[in-house]
Amino acid sequence: MRIGITGHQRLKGPSDWVTVKTQIDEILAQSGQPLIGVTSLAIGADQVFADAVLEQGGTLEAVIPFDGYELTFEEGPFRQAYRRLIGRASAVEVLERKDTDEEAYFEAGKRVVDLSDRLIAVWNGQPAAGLGGTADVVQYACSRNKPIVIIDV
Repeated sequence: MRIGITGHQRLKGPSDWVTVKTQIDEILAQSGQPLIGVTSLAIGADQVFADAVLEQGGTLEAVIPFDGYELTFEEGPFRQAYRRLIGRASAVEVLERKDTDEEAYFEAGKRVVDLSDRLIAVWNGQPAAGLGGTADVVQYACSRNKPIVIIDV
């Protein structure tokens, strides 16, 4: 089963991430094998999802919005996690650069949807803060009739 992820980068508190991780673990445990996680490895939901996939013996396929994407992460734990996770990916697709970062993020989100059988959305139900946000990717997945599991945050 190929499962993609879209979701928020930040939540109200650290305990919210524990809840999200628990729910992702449950969804993945009920998914068919082989388990393949499709992600852009963004901070937040993407990195939590990627770790959960690996913990359950799955493989990662990374869709990177543009060359040099890792430089958009502050130096520190999120960039280190990105490097660790991309190093564990069985496949990495780097997309062609778009005019803006937001356009690139949306293209990556759409590619994650297109490569996935199902999408997990860590989402509060609100409109996207900018182009390519979680709401935009959910809307795209709906337009493609992809099954979506929403983790309400």
